[in-house]
Formats: sequence, C-alpha cells, structure tokens
Amino acid sequence: MRLIALLLLVTPGVTAVYGIKLIRDALFGEFHTIFFHIAIQGLVGILFVVGGLAFIGGFILHRDRKRNLTKGRFKQKD
Repeated sequence: MRLIALLLLVTPGVTAVYGIKLIRDALFGEFHTIFFHIAIQGLVGILFVVGGLAFIGGFILHRDRKRNLTKGRFKQKD
C-alpha cells in the first residue's frame, strides 16, 4: 500500500520537475520540436508545474483530513 502511495506522489512530482525544465528552456530560447511555438512550450510547462503541485497538495490535504490533522479552516463541511 505504501508503494502505491509513493508512486502516486512521485509521478506528479516528476511531471512538475519536467514542467520547470520546459519553462526554463522556453525562457532561454531552447525549443523542443514537439511543440509548435516556444510560447506553447512555456504554457505546457506552467500547466505541468501547477497540475503536479495541485495533485500533491490535494493528496496531502486528503490524507490529513482523514487522520483529523487539519485545523478548523480545512475541515470538510457536512
């Protein structure tokens, strides 16, 4: 069970890291042939970073809610 949880967190983490690489390459003008334009490469990089961080944050929040570790601000409403 812990291995599955680790894989669930590593995959979006690697995606977020690749997104940072795409953003950096777009800023310094290194174009990947997969994308049609360098601006599209930067936008895909931003989406990868935001998506990866949102997934990891949502996973941690769900786990903390389940274990009653959140403060009143993040409690689920009935």
